[in-house]
Amino acid sequence: MCSSFSDSCVHRSLVSSAAPAEDKLRPTAPRYNFCPEFWFMYEGRCYKYFSSPKSWYDAEEHCTGVGGHLASVLNPRQYSFLQQIIQTASQSRAWLGGFNLQNRWLWINQDGFYYTNWYQLSSVPSYPCIDWSHLISDGWGNTQCTVNIPFICFKNPFGC
Repeated sequence: MCSSFSDSCVHRSLVSSAAPAEDKLRPTAPRYNFCPEFWFMYEGRCYKYFSSPKSWYDAEEHCTGVGGHLASVLNPRQYSFLQQIIQTASQSRAWLGGFNLQNRWLWINQDGFYYTNWYQLSSVPSYPCIDWSHLISDGWGNTQCTVNIPFICFKNPFGC
């Protein structure tokens, strides 16, 4: 199956399912997943740092416009990877896809919110959106969603 919904993927899938039984037994060519130019692959996802400051809402809208979401962080390795992206861009802050809804922290893409790395947790009702920062200390904080800062998007790789 294809990991992206495109005409070529659908066409290949239909041709494959219509092939004679003996053709289905032949080995298939490897399927390559790849990221668009200037995106970085990590643990099966593509990531990109956008340096143009936006509010959390506008950043998420931008990410959905390029086929993804604001980045979620699922483990310490992924956190370190995102940290490297931000530092490589010579930046110190970025929106992540975390937000608080009814006193519960969630990721915008519905990943489970099990790993955390807070450096500061402010009063939640006033500051419901998560940003990454190493201005004061390395880790996550929560701030007002209307603040304009850079952001990190992720999306699934292409490939058939």
